[in-house]
Order: sequence, then structure tokens, then C-alpha cells
Amino acid sequence: MMKAPVVALIAALLPTASAASGSVDAALPDDAAPPPSGRYLLMDANGRAVTNADFPGRFQLVAFGYTYCPDVCPTTLVEAAAILKRLGDRADRVQPIFITVDPQRDTPEVLATYTAYFHPRIIGLTGSPELIARAARHFNARYEKVTEPGSPADRYSVDHSAGMYLLGPDGGYIRKFGYSTPAAEIAERIDGLLSETPEPKKILRHPPAG
Repeated sequence: MMKAPVVALIAALLPTASAASGSVDAALPDDAAPPPSGRYLLMDANGRAVTNADFPGRFQLVAFGYTYCPDVCPTTLVEAAAILKRLGDRADRVQPIFITVDPQRDTPEVLATYTAYFHPRIIGLTGSPELIARAARHFNARYEKVTEPGSPADRYSVDHSAGMYLLGPDGGYIRKFGYSTPAAEIAERIDGLLSETPEPKKILRHPPAG
């Protein structure tokens, strides 16, 4: 069940998501780090392996976060839903993805319930701590568990890189949109890329008889 404070926060954010301001990136990319590739190998709510190559012909809009996040993650997912709405009929060529950085608490079931609250097409992904760390490295994203002195072991927050990352129809990394980027601007950028990218032809799996 979703925590009541989060539900209330989401309701408050719905009409004003695009007005969110201020960068909350936990850490800026290391200049010595290799260029991000956007590669990942994780698991969806049904236990199926999912990679960045599993959405041919579609752009992917990826965010890192966790379900206990008090404000940044709900805001980001509200904006992802707003982007899909702005894209209209073209939204089916964009796959929004939410990768947890808190696999200890964010079980597949918890993730499925959480993402569905924002939009039914948002996919939540999890995995072992090692696989999540590898995925984050491939995005040059960072996260760190923070526990206040004297707090129980299960009472912690996770500082993490905010914003959304865009992957192309080939699963390759294109760019990052900072947390303060309005949903309308992101939708406009993606719409332009959709116009420049031919829509993949549908494959006829069963040729007509005759």
C-alpha cells in the first residue's frame, strides 16, 4: 500500500509538476568517467529480465529513484506522465522507466504499485545491488544510502542523481534532462526527435494465404 504522505504529495504536485525548480543532483558526473552508454540489465515486476535493447524503435525516458523518496521522485514521475500526455498519439513511441536505487525495500510488487499510480505505462525495474550499481555507472548516475546517527537500520534515505535520461530507438544514450527542466520543454525536445526518426514498420508475422 502506498504511504499516505506520498499520496497527498502526488496530488499536490499534479497541477504544478512543470513548475518544479532547483537542481537536486546528488553529485555531478565525474569528468574522468567514460561517456554514459545507457546500458542496463534489470528485472521488471513480473521477474522478467529487461535490458536497454528490449525497446527497439522506441525512445526510453529513464529515471533513478526509490519509492520512499519524499519529493524528487514523485515530482519526476508526475512529469513523466505529463510528457506522455503532451506527446499525444506519439507517446506510444516513448517508454518511461523508473529504476530503483533501493532494492532492499522496493520489491517488484512495491514498484509496480508505485509506478502505476503515476501512469500505467511507466515500468519499474529492480535487481541485485550489483546490477543496479552497474546500471547507474552506465548512466553516470550516483546514489548513496544515508542513515542518521542512532536511527534503526531500516530507517534511511538515499541521495541520488535526479533528472531523466533519454535513450534512443537503438537503446543508446542520447542526453540527460536536469531535474529543473519543465515537462513541456522535454516533451518538445522528444517530439522533435520523433519527427526526425522514421517510425519503424510493423512486421507482418503471418503472411496472407494465397
